[in-house]
Amino acid sequence: MAKERIYLDWNATAPLLDEARTAMLDALVLSGNPSSVHQEGRAARAMIETARRQVADLVGAAPANVIFASSATEAANHVLTPHLRMGRAPLAASRLYVSAIEHPAVRLGGRFDAEAMSEITVLPSGIVDLAALEASLNAHPREAGLPMVAIMLANNETGIVQPVAEAARLVHAHGGLLVVDAVQAAGRMPIDITALDADFIILSAHKLGGPKGAGALVARGETLMPVPLIRGGGQEKGHRGGTENLAAIAGFGVAAALAAKDIEPRNAAIRALRDRLENGMRKASPDVVIHGSGVERLANTCFFTLPGLKAETGQIAFDLEGLALSAGAACSSGKGGESHVLNAMGLDAKTGGLRLSLGPATDAAMIDRAVEIFGKIGARRGLSGKAA
Repeated sequence: MAKERIYLDWNATAPLLDEARTAMLDALVLSGNPSSVHQEGRAARAMIETARRQVADLVGAAPANVIFASSATEAANHVLTPHLRMGRAPLAASRLYVSAIEHPAVRLGGRFDAEAMSEITVLPSGIVDLAALEASLNAHPREAGLPMVAIMLANNETGIVQPVAEAARLVHAHGGLLVVDAVQAAGRMPIDITALDADFIILSAHKLGGPKGAGALVARGETLMPVPLIRGGGQEKGHRGGTENLAAIAGFGVAAALAAKDIEPRNAAIRALRDRLENGMRKASPDVVIHGSGVERLANTCFFTLPGLKAETGQIAFDLEGLALSAGAACSSGKGGESHVLNAMGLDAKTGGLRLSLGPATDAAMIDRAVEIFGKIGARRGLSGKAA
């Protein structure tokens, strides 16, 4: 009898929570348009506003400052723009500074031209180089417009937590704006938009156990906002046109509410399993390189390289053994190429890396089986003298 498959790819997407599914089904039977003023419309609107409050609570924001979108990618393209408003007055951001380890949705710069973008290097540890950021901000021509800086809270490949609050102090001292991709961090570490001093935070539903196809842009205040990416009927207070995806938003809200509960004890349990996994991996293959193990990481993430095993080949090998993982970011898996994150850290990225990511449903038996599979693939690599 075939053994059950092991899912250790929670950073790519978390399985849909039963509670989120129930909320979505409840939403699907509502017939009203959330913009309608009749009873049916008000019922739909109430469901959206409940979800808005739940998402806001996850990051310590005001509900009025949550803008729902179809994805975190859309939210990134919305906020990464030279064109903003302070109330009704136009405000220009003349250059975007992006850390070298950002997700592709941010690295591409949204609505900024490539000529108006600069990359901020990271240290070999995988942490953003704050000295390099400060040097770039010092050189920024303030008369041309504001600097906008994008730094993620936790890297999607390595799980390394970035010094966002420290970066915010530098950015705001130079009159700039800070955009934080918190997609991987949300629900995996406590987040408070005020404590981080971020101007905008980007979130995604399906990383939390909500549905695919829902994201949010969360602002620190109501006054400073990007010019809308999608114009239409004035939904989301005019910030994002189009009738809201009620079912996806309802599922997002419930997932966010559950993710906000018991983060620390959940993290402790997951971290213990991650440590068990990595200890087993090191014992099975002492030459394994676990990236970011010497700095603060998300409790659930293990990004590793096995010398001689190419990431794409390894991903297939693990899958055939019944273990689901990613070769780097899920959006890039299967596309080949080097890891831009490893490149940014000054490492040889030709082999690439494999990412194991755990979740609340992961248990010790899964971890022990994963170590067994890892050992098998590592030994096969050694015996053949080639990539497994």
